[in-house]
Amino acid sequence: MKKTILAVMAVAAIGFTTSCGNKTQQGEAVDSVAIVDSIATDAAQETIDALSTSIESGDVSKLQAALENVKASVAKLLKENPEVAKEYVAKVQSFLKENADKVKAAVGDNAVVAAAVNAVTEIEPEAVVGGLLEKVDGAATEAKDAAEQKVEEAKDAAEQKVEEAKAAAKQKASDAIEDAAASAKSKLGL
Repeated sequence: MKKTILAVMAVAAIGFTTSCGNKTQQGEAVDSVAIVDSIATDAAQETIDALSTSIESGDVSKLQAALENVKASVAKLLKENPEVAKEYVAKVQSFLKENADKVKAAVGDNAVVAAAVNAVTEIEPEAVVGGLLEKVDGAATEAKDAAEQKVEEAKDAAEQKVEEAKAAAKQKASDAIEDAAASAKSKLGL
């Protein structure tokens, strides 16, 4: 985990340096590619180890959890660096394709896990990254729309409470005026 954080910080530092005009050699671009590959390799190796362990044990629930971890890792890496996410997906796919027979044997008749494996292995890394970016954007839009709807509902409820309070105050004032008029009439003898 520390290696991943340090590698991300290094990529950010290289990006900052190059954006500030310190463009000395082409070698810096090669270093950033190597760092991206290193980050993806480290992250993918953790996932591959988990997948391998669950495949060897034949535990479908662990395999399903490892596949869910792939989705979570891709989403996390997308936020940090989409290129790292793409490399990560490619490495995990490569492992799953190389061990397809073992995966099928471990999955057995579990259609949910088989579908999850197929979803990870059949999509191109660029499509996975692009699709997740679209889903993230879609989820953000949905969350924004839901929040705006809640604000509108709260606003409408507050306006309704204000109107109810006005109506109650108006009725109370009207009753007070009628009581005062009735009291004045009785004092006058009318």
